[in-house]
Amino acid sequence: MSSTFFTEPPHWRWLIILYFFIGGLAGGCYFLASMIDLVGRPTDRPLARLGYLIAFPAVVVCGILLIADLGRPERFWHMLLQSATWRPMLKTYSPMSFGAWGLLVFSAFAFLSFLGALGEDERRHRFSFLRPPSVIGTIVSALGGLAGFFLASYTGVLLAVTNRPIWSDTTLLGAVFLVSSASTSIALLMLLGSRRVFLVGGLRALARFDTFVLVLELITLVALVVSLGSLARVWLSAWGALLLLGVVGIGIIVPLILEVRAHSPLSASARAAAVLVLVGGFLLRVVIVLSSEAI
Repeated sequence: MSSTFFTEPPHWRWLIILYFFIGGLAGGCYFLASMIDLVGRPTDRPLARLGYLIAFPAVVVCGILLIADLGRPERFWHMLLQSATWRPMLKTYSPMSFGAWGLLVFSAFAFLSFLGALGEDERRHRFSFLRPPSVIGTIVSALGGLAGFFLASYTGVLLAVTNRPIWSDTTLLGAVFLVSSASTSIALLMLLGSRRVFLVGGLRALARFDTFVLVLELITLVALVVSLGSLARVWLSAWGALLLLGVVGIGIIVPLILEVRAHSPLSASARAAAVLVLVGGFLLRVVIVLSSEAI
């Protein structure tokens, strides 16, 4: 039996599960928006705008959830500044410290791109330079996309470097969280964009990409289970039903079937598939966090 079974759990519960889920959406939606803005068609700019408008509010919610989860919420700034010297508190050897700064950097880019997205409104046109194709907008979107990629995968890596069972017994959690963040972010963009007929071209491209991502997510989940070796039996004996039925069945297989049958990304089937992907992505984080906490 792995020695990780005899370690003390961090007692993470629903606030952290919500942070993992919403953080994945924030990073994933921003990354997708930046890719559409940088290399996509000009006609898909409204879809990128939607991604930016999602990312910043989502990352604000992430910050609130993390602060609320602290034992002393009023001291959250100690993660960023030394109380005695007011110098930056950056411990490169600490994944949690590194993640706090990564979240802050991403928040800054998300805010700038949020203002740029608002700049599409004639009343706020002065912020439009914060979006491509302007030089400043291109730099912001490119660097913000990298920060979004970091945020989408970081939570899985954070779990992998702990000493808890399941989390530290595989190296694939970062990949699983990254792919799941991609699938849920695509689903959210498709769901919110499905009421806008002028987005149909971009939504079709997203739907095709989502099919590929969902298949990749299934492959990474299977690889995760295989990588756990004998520990997989312990994990699946308690949480296998929710993982198989909730995550794989409801969150991957059924959406794949609905997407294949959907005649349009604006159809009810496509919207139902998007909702199920979001449910599956949330359940994945529930299974991974609470299963280790329960051991």
